[in-house]
Amino acid sequence: MTAGAAPPAEPSPPSAAGAAGAGASGAGAQLGTAGDKRSTFGPSALLTPANVLTILRLLATPVFVSLVVLTGPSTWLLASLWLVSAGSDGVDGFLARRQGATTSGAFLDPLADKILVLGVLASLAEVGEIGWLPVALIALREFAMSAYRIRAGRRGISVPARPSAKLKTLVQDVVVGLALLPPVGAHHAGLVRDLLWVAVALTLYTGLEYAHDARRLVTPAGPASA
Repeated sequence: MTAGAAPPAEPSPPSAAGAAGAGASGAGAQLGTAGDKRSTFGPSALLTPANVLTILRLLATPVFVSLVVLTGPSTWLLASLWLVSAGSDGVDGFLARRQGATTSGAFLDPLADKILVLGVLASLAEVGEIGWLPVALIALREFAMSAYRIRAGRRGISVPARPSAKLKTLVQDVVVGLALLPPVGAHHAGLVRDLLWVAVALTLYTGLEYAHDARRLVTPAGPASA
């Protein structure tokens, strides 16, 4: 090294955001590589077994609504159909993980859950089994969440379900199932209404969690992904 030559500049350490992004990218690449080895369908696939189950669950909504209004809110037929419908949600999730998650499935699955639950809750409110206020509060959160997912999707950002949101869906499913079950819905309507408010509280709480994510999403200085 000559006396007049400046020492070579040391590379600057990566920023925390850059390191986190690189780590996430690396982890995503590893997960993608591992998943590609066994995935049957690519991310852009539409007609997959998981999506078919999701669509069938979506189409079951008017069936439930009609049965609640025509046959009454609590019957063994309704309870049995609800058990099958709720179980199919877990099956399509298993198929998606085994055969490859898709962009359409990530959007359709939570949408089908929302429409089915809200449809049954609205029909129960229509026949006087529950009040309209908790149904309206749940609907407000679910519609806002769907709008958030659509906006994030247009920016190429996936919004995976939080563990608390999965718990929320489970609680909603249990409340609806109890309302449709004759020994509970017909003789312990007060219990159903109390549990419904627990579902409302959990639903609104998870909505606040996603609202915090949405604020970071729309902030220019915030993270580029959710």
